[in-house]
Amino acid sequence: MSALNLSYLFLKKRMGILLLLLTIPQCAPSSIEWEPPEHLSEYGLFKNTGATQEPVSNVIPYDINTPLFSDYTTKYRFIKLPKNTQATYDPITTFDLPVGTIIVKTFAYPHDMRDLSKGQHLLETRLLIHRPKGWVGLPYMWNKEQTDATLEIAGDILQTQWIHTDGQQRSNKYMIPNVNQCKQCHDQNGNLKPIGIRARHLNRDYPYANGSQNQLTHWSQIGILKNAPDSQNAPKLAVWNDPNTGTLNARARAYLEINCAHCHSPQGRAWSAGLDLTATQTDPSLIGVFKTSTAAGAGTGGRDYDIIPGNPKASIFPYRIASTQPDVAMPELGRRLTHTEGLALITQWIAAMPQK
Repeated sequence: MSALNLSYLFLKKRMGILLLLLTIPQCAPSSIEWEPPEHLSEYGLFKNTGATQEPVSNVIPYDINTPLFSDYTTKYRFIKLPKNTQATYDPITTFDLPVGTIIVKTFAYPHDMRDLSKGQHLLETRLLIHRPKGWVGLPYMWNKEQTDATLEIAGDILQTQWIHTDGQQRSNKYMIPNVNQCKQCHDQNGNLKPIGIRARHLNRDYPYANGSQNQLTHWSQIGILKNAPDSQNAPKLAVWNDPNTGTLNARARAYLEINCAHCHSPQGRAWSAGLDLTATQTDPSLIGVFKTSTAAGAGTGGRDYDIIPGNPKASIFPYRIASTQPDVAMPELGRRLTHTEGLALITQWIAAMPQK
């Protein structure tokens, strides 16, 4: 490698560390005593190289009822709590997680979505780490050999391709976020916090090695969660694409919550827009019905209201969900493709709304 390339890599890492320091609240750079590991393998989260995403015994896999759309990637989720500690259950907000907790999410593209036995390509693993002064988000990019992932605090763009479920080859310029972009999506009242570790997301079965079991029940039994009720008495979001789990309204509201409410809620960074897209909100105007948008120009596509019941074509929501244009597309971060199936759900939901 040339001296010029080495100098560039060194500068990129130093700038990345500075970005990290700036994301930790109430903490001057001079007081930082922790520099994150350069390689994902240094955390000891996975068996062997981690290529199979098989966790070690104290790293717990989990899933959520309705996931955020991320350009059709497959996701693997895990959580690791420090030894002899517990998360504290809350029926509404993110569980209280002890300092030292690591939340892990790996993104991958199967080579052929019609046949998962053909393998996959790991793209990145994002970590949320609970440090003494707050949560830190760190992206690690997997190498071509799929033997390890390297810290990419400044983010990156990966040219990817795969065979989709329809048999067609697709490609995407997949975006690995930088640490400031991690904070944008996880910003709750000005602080970076986890999103998925909530009862309504976790209240579902997971296929553990020794059999399927409800996740809240499992976490309680293995001692990493306290004060949780029986799963039947805990809130639960619908699965967006499974009609057996909820009505059209319940599934659409679940989709909007996980894809939009991290910003569009009273705790989110876009609360000034006047939308609360959490699934429990009952005020029609706060979920967009006949609400004028704070966006202008291209952001509305010439439409007057976020939602016009019975008329998805005249509503702003489907227009922005369909778009991949910067400053129009919603969500703003985390996708470069249109989620065709999610768009169809929201379109169907608005079309089914009673017109008054």
